[in-house]
Amino acid sequence: MLTWKKPLLAEINNQINNFFMTTNQCALITGATSGIGYELAKLFAADNYNLVLVARNEDELNTAANEFKQQYGIEVTTIAKDLFQQDNAFELCDEIKERNIQVDVLVNDAGQGQYGKFIETDIYRELDIINLNIASLTILTKHFLKEMVERGNGKILNLSSIAGKIPGPYQSVYHGTKAFVQSFTEAIHSEVKDTGVTITALLPGATDTDFFNKAEMQQAKIVQEGKLANPAKVAKDGFDALMRGDDKVVSGFKNKMQVAIGNITPDAAAADMMKKQQEPVGSEEK
Repeated sequence: MLTWKKPLLAEINNQINNFFMTTNQCALITGATSGIGYELAKLFAADNYNLVLVARNEDELNTAANEFKQQYGIEVTTIAKDLFQQDNAFELCDEIKERNIQVDVLVNDAGQGQYGKFIETDIYRELDIINLNIASLTILTKHFLKEMVERGNGKILNLSSIAGKIPGPYQSVYHGTKAFVQSFTEAIHSEVKDTGVTITALLPGATDTDFFNKAEMQQAKIVQEGKLANPAKVAKDGFDALMRGDDKVVSGFKNKMQVAIGNITPDAAAADMMKKQQEPVGSEEK
């Protein structure tokens, strides 16, 4: 029978512990080159996570990757994918598997909206937004959640929004997609309790990112007259909630109050109040 001397066992344990301490965990972040996603990537890099950055623009991905490598000394993998096409979400899952990358944290940040009255907006643009905000998020969540549950550890952060708590005239489809993300995330959070895996929803309000430019929403009162949140502060709120294993976090006191008021306000009245915030500056509508 083979016996082990205590000093030898201690040395083996030390080597094992050192291996795990020096082997960085990996965070996959979609929408990682700007806004909240970029700020989240900085937080994970500062916490010694290796990164898989996903976005559409390869040049922007490379710029972000070089910054994080030089500043934090981590490994960064970039994958250019257009997640408006749900098939690309499946391809992303396959590519991560082929590269033998273990994703310890998934951040579903990528999302867009479109501004305007529903009868006037482009249905094909809206279908793309539904694919991005719902379909691709669901595909990535299912794929990586199954792997995490099988391992018994992992974290997922889904970018929800206070928009998911309130009907949104002039952004009806966007608000609808975020209502899905919020309900979906809360449901999965309950399902995976006691598995070692947590899933968290981050609910920001109007934030100073490129979202409003992409949505062609620059003339909305909420942009022109409101105070936009700092994306770095929003990201920190989400990062901290994720690390605590919270089911959700509303970023910002004003947004917490808005959600609380919305919870006790009839939907029709909440929609009318939101319409006044989101209608174009100079609008004559009542």
